Amino acid sequence: MTLRIALLDDYQQLAMGMADWASLPEGTVVHAFNKAIAGEDELVNALQDVDVVVAMRERTAFPASVIARLPRLRLLASTGLRNAAIDVPACLRQGVVVCGAKGARHGLAATAETAWALILALHKRLPGSDQALREGIWQPQLALALEGRVLGLAGLGNIGQRMARIGQAFGMEVIAWSPNLTVERAQQAGVRMVGKTELFGQSDVVSLHLVLSPSTANVVAHAELSAMKPGAFLVNTSRAGLVDEAALMDALQNRRIGGAGLDVFWQEPLPASHALCRLDNVVLTPHLGYVTPENLAAFYGGVLNNIKAWIQGLPVTPLSY
Repeated sequence: MTLRIALLDDYQQLAMGMADWASLPEGTVVHAFNKAIAGEDELVNALQDVDVVVAMRERTAFPASVIARLPRLRLLASTGLRNAAIDVPACLRQGVVVCGAKGARHGLAATAETAWALILALHKRLPGSDQALREGIWQPQLALALEGRVLGLAGLGNIGQRMARIGQAFGMEVIAWSPNLTVERAQQAGVRMVGKTELFGQSDVVSLHLVLSPSTANVVAHAELSAMKPGAFLVNTSRAGLVDEAALMDALQNRRIGGAGLDVFWQEPLPASHALCRLDNVVLTPHLGYVTPENLAAFYGGVLNNIKAWIQGLPVTPLSY
């Protein structure tokens, strides 16, 4: 029987060139989808005849209701080693093998770089200044210095520690909080551990670097946003679900905080009609944190290796859940 493989959410139409798909058994059919598939019915219709689905991180959700309607599906291969959008227990109940693939060595650094791009864009008023200059308006706003300001990190893992080092290089005071942070680990990173309320109350910019889980969902809600300084910024390059969408929209629309830099959204791709797109106190990037050529090549290379191992009945790289 012909093996059919679907590569989902290939927005830049690069997936076919990122791995040697021709090295799969003769007759294998690989098809890349370059647009997001909207809705469960459309997704099920698109994948009815597919044996293997390659999911790009959490761009497309695979809840139990979708898995149950894909009786031919045998392997669900995700890029990354975590994917909260896949109901792994539902897959296992249906006999679908699930696997993950590591990114490039510097993939986490790329996410930290995106966070800093957003922080700098907010402080230096880059989007508004760029647009004003194109319209013949000179210096419409004052830029803000980073030195001497307070960087608050929600999460001090690999990316959080990178954020701390860069903040310190800018001459910022760095404070951190997370549910499991210890004083010892904070001291090792050269930052001051604080409570959650202190983090949001003392920081000039709060950057989120937590893993999304039931315990961290909406960890930033009305209380946290209300505690922030009126001119403080919130930056999220982690997961949209960490932030209560309605609470953030209220804070931004009523200018209770200085603004936000967002690389992740509650609906992706973010529709142009979303209220965020009409605000002048936000900087938005289309989930660029992990999207580099090196990272995608590592992802697809790892996926291809998993598919080959699965075909041969060998172990695949497990997906954490």
